[in-house]
Amino acid sequence: MTVRTDARHASGDRRRVEVKLQRYAGNPVLAPVPEHAWESRTVFNCGAAQTDGAVVLLYRAQGTTSDVSRLGFAVSTDGFQFSRLDQPVFEPAGETETWGVEDARLTRIDDRWHMLYTAWSSLGIQVAMASTTDFFGWQRHGIVLPGPDNKDAALFPERIDGRYVMFHRIPPDIWLAYSDDLTHWGDYRKIMEPRPGNWDGLKIGAGGPPLKTDQGWLCIYHGVSPERVYRLGVVLLDLDDPSRVINWPTDAILEPNESWELEGDVPNVVFTCGTAELGDDYFVYYGGADKVIGVATVNKLQLLRFAANGS
Repeated sequence: MTVRTDARHASGDRRRVEVKLQRYAGNPVLAPVPEHAWESRTVFNCGAAQTDGAVVLLYRAQGTTSDVSRLGFAVSTDGFQFSRLDQPVFEPAGETETWGVEDARLTRIDDRWHMLYTAWSSLGIQVAMASTTDFFGWQRHGIVLPGPDNKDAALFPERIDGRYVMFHRIPPDIWLAYSDDLTHWGDYRKIMEPRPGNWDGLKIGAGGPPLKTDQGWLCIYHGVSPERVYRLGVVLLDLDDPSRVINWPTDAILEPNESWELEGDVPNVVFTCGTAELGDDYFVYYGGADKVIGVATVNKLQLLRFAANGS
């Protein structure tokens, strides 16, 4: 879906405007389940997909006896109330994933969902890919971006100038990579760096896949301050050349404030891997303190205007 707005309000007028995501009053929407050994300690950092009128989340989970991450499945018809499975739908396999599979981002390309995720092992932190049609049967495509430290990868939902594009993070910056076939990636381009003195001054990384609008690619990202506080921000990239930043507002759109965002497995964290579009709103799903999952909403046009005009 492409968000459209009046160009008079979306470009060429840099103003001091502010937009904040609005938390759902029933948060958190997903939490650990003590009876499930694999997700008894943490449930967080979920990719989001929309299919057959439902929102699907593939979330990261850990048990109390192991730090190994697996991916669970949850589904909702309204974006707020979720049903989930008792068992994970994606687990570590092979020497590149011995310490876990983490932080899935989901993008539909043609008739398949492609998942980029972090494969963690003694071999490093690497970007791997798998694809599916139903979220239960998976085809693994292996490591697509090698380590020793690369993560926060998300695919664009369409080719640009004939090539596939993905976000990724070589610390501490956000990069793009390009591919002709989804298998061989190169042409790395750094597009964003931490901003010293700002809330995102230590390191930054992409959130979920970018959202296409008539003004550009709307991208929600996370930033980390020197005090190790994780917040969310937004940036607008050129549709035809996403390595070109159109506008990058200074203010964060979500920061830790609730008790379950301030205290958990890792304190002071809001971290997103995916957004759904329901009606006039974006539903931003995020991990709180690496412990639970919340959702916050924002009007599509308001966020686009802020991304295009915010100083």
